[in-house]
Amino acid sequence: MPRRRYPTDLTDQQWAILEPLVPAVKPGGRPRTHPRREIVDALLYVLRGGISWRSLPHEYPPWQTVYDYFRQWRDDGTWEHVNTVLRERLRIKLGRAPQPSAAIIDSQSVRTTEKGGSAATTGARK
Repeated sequence: MPRRRYPTDLTDQQWAILEPLVPAVKPGGRPRTHPRREIVDALLYVLRGGISWRSLPHEYPPWQTVYDYFRQWRDDGTWEHVNTVLRERLRIKLGRAPQPSAAIIDSQSVRTTEKGGSAATTGARK
């Protein structure tokens, strides 16, 4: 019986774009017990819903498994790669260069001191 679909789940068209970007099973490793799409759908449910990992509905793979994949893909740069590829595809679709040609930095986003606020200007105690 197919599981219940949630609004955060990927459509077939979205999965077709993401599928080649999500790492496959490594050769020699143990086989996956959950499809990659189910893992990604579970990740999106947690991230879009802002819920705790333990609150993941039972229709998805176990939360420990989903969290482990999230952590692995974060540490190996998968999420950074997915973001880069999707950003470049969108920029090309909009008729722009794949990479931005300039960046804007304002005073709010530049770190000026190690400590901020009154701690940076308060004198020493006696």
